[in-house]
Amino acid sequence: MRRLLENAIVVGLMVAIVFTTLALGTVEAWSVAIFQLIILFLVSLWAIKAILDRHVEIKIPPAALPLGALVLLGLVQSISVTGSSGQTSSMSMDVEATRGAALMIFFLFLAFLIAANFFDRFDRIRILAYFLTLFGLTLAVFAMIQHFTWEGKMYWFRSVASAGAGTGGPFVNRNHFAGYMEMLIPIPLALALSRAVRSEARLFFGFAAAIMSMALIASLSRGGMVSLFAGLLFLGAMTLSRQRSSSHVDGESRSGLRAALVIIAMLVAIAAGVVWIGADFDVMKRLAQDPITTDLATDRRGVWRDTLTMFRANPIVGIGLGAFETVYPVYGRGDGSLLIQFAHNDYLQVLSDGGILGGAIALWFLLVIARGMAQAAKASNHFLRAVGVGSAAGIFALLVHSIFDFNLQIPSNALLFLVLSAIVMRVSSEVTASEATDGRHARVRREAFAAH
Repeated sequence: MRRLLENAIVVGLMVAIVFTTLALGTVEAWSVAIFQLIILFLVSLWAIKAILDRHVEIKIPPAALPLGALVLLGLVQSISVTGSSGQTSSMSMDVEATRGAALMIFFLFLAFLIAANFFDRFDRIRILAYFLTLFGLTLAVFAMIQHFTWEGKMYWFRSVASAGAGTGGPFVNRNHFAGYMEMLIPIPLALALSRAVRSEARLFFGFAAAIMSMALIASLSRGGMVSLFAGLLFLGAMTLSRQRSSSHVDGESRSGLRAALVIIAMLVAIAAGVVWIGADFDVMKRLAQDPITTDLATDRRGVWRDTLTMFRANPIVGIGLGAFETVYPVYGRGDGSLLIQFAHNDYLQVLSDGGILGGAIALWFLLVIARGMAQAAKASNHFLRAVGVGSAAGIFALLVHSIFDFNLQIPSNALLFLVLSAIVMRVSSEVTASEATDGRHARVRREAFAAH
């Protein structure tokens, strides 16, 4: 029964990943509610397992602490006090929005803990890597089919008016589809570069990465293209760095050249594929446009300036998590009628919504993840190292994309980001435990030698 519960939780989290993605990114109330019910169900299964085991064992990776602190910040911001005059006051300028945001972050926090505790074994990490590769490949194929048969309807039945729809698969905003793909692509590519899988499997992983990259580029997301390139550079740098350090030990001096050739071959294949499907002219036209600002009132630079104004007016605890859309007309340009939902920069939005406290929590999380990414590249197991480095490259790509967009405000993308973070922390802990064991053995040998 305990084994059955564990497997159900693992499968359930993968179901949550699929559902949040296919449900238009989980940005509507009905899909948010279903996602939260799925997580509650998985937590209930975990509780039943603990009862059967007669003890509770919860692994809390270092990255969970800043996530918990962010939930706590949202709870504090959403506390409202009614005075004798009947006027309600709180730290948040939109209490209900902050409560909703804090609740969503809490459920994402629970999902992160589930991933950290149940994708803790080699076989499960392998299953997750294969699942993410197949799911990403399926999404890419679906996105391209929908693009070439587009008639203004998502899934061929739901009408949408967004100009960017049709090229983003199940996402109305193509930038969110690109953000999702750029997190997935480095995983199969890292496995294709690894010695952990057989030659025919490497060909499949390389093919999957190439098709996913073609779908991303065909989405015409400029931020996605830049971030994909950044992720590939990061993956190549980590792979080459590891292989240089190991070449003195196991003679892999030619592995770095092979990795570089594989990446170059994949880029050539992507370019050829984009030309073959006829998207090359659209891509060049899209890249020729100004990537930061336009003549529209909603250009990014203007929104960024307004977001900084919001931060300067509320520097310590911000306007409240999730309150951006409500508060923006107060500080934005014009007569207050301009409706902007997000800052189009996740870093600036953290500052506006959470102030210096929120910014410090975000920096804490990033530092913990950066340390885990560096550690993951040192894993001795080839497969774990490939998955850890691929996950790290996907995280890095989205962090680059967050400079231009708001992928981390979308539940499906935030969930995948946290699952990859949990994998990085798991591989990192394996390296840390191995280094500690090696240190103990070395100390014992030194003590034995001294005694002799």
